[in-house]
Amino acid sequence: MSTVAAENTIYVSEKAKAKVLQLMKDAEVADKPEYFLRVGVVGGGCSGLSYKLDFDNEVKPMDQVFEDNGVKIVTDLKSFLYLVNTELEFSDGLNGKGFYFNNPNASRSCGCGESFAV
Repeated sequence: MSTVAAENTIYVSEKAKAKVLQLMKDAEVADKPEYFLRVGVVGGGCSGLSYKLDFDNEVKPMDQVFEDNGVKIVTDLKSFLYLVNTELEFSDGLNGKGFYFNNPNASRSCGCGESFAV
């Protein structure tokens, strides 16, 4: 993780920020301030847990709200326990895997980087 964890939050790299903003523009929600990036953890994947990313505009009562690098991120409390001090990254190289998380809480992850275990 390139950012020193000063508090319990979710971080966003420069490349991930650029891709999120582009995708928000493509989805025609970039000019709507009520929209944000919802991140979550769901059961499944080859290591037991998988990451989920989507755009949303409804904050639920137990949601945790963060902002890093100009990107508003919302996650449910259960997912946040797995995502605390994680950095959202984006890779677009030849072997790029798209969005992925540098998660200090994961004890192992799969080769595709889309699932993990704690």
